[in-house]
Amino acid sequence: MDEKMQSISRQRGRLSVVIGGFKRAISRYANQHQLTFGWQERFHDRIIRDRDEMQRIATYIENNPLVWKEDTFYNE
Repeated sequence: MDEKMQSISRQRGRLSVVIGGFKRAISRYANQHQLTFGWQERFHDRIIRDRDEMQRIATYIENNPLVWKEDTFYNE
C-alpha cells in the first residue's frame, strides 16, 4: 500500500476504515477456518447517481456469482 493510501486508511469516519475493518474480519474468519481466500488489491468506489444506475449495479452484483467460472480470475 502506498503512503497516500495508508494515511487515508487511518482516518476515522472514512469509507476506507469501514472496508478495512470488514476485510480484516473476513480474512480472520477465513484463516481460522482454513479457507483459501484472497482480496482484490483495491476496491472501486462510485457515487450512484440515480435509481436506474442503482438497479444496474444491483443486477450485476446478483448475477456475478453465476458467471464466476467465466471470469479471468477464476482458478479451479
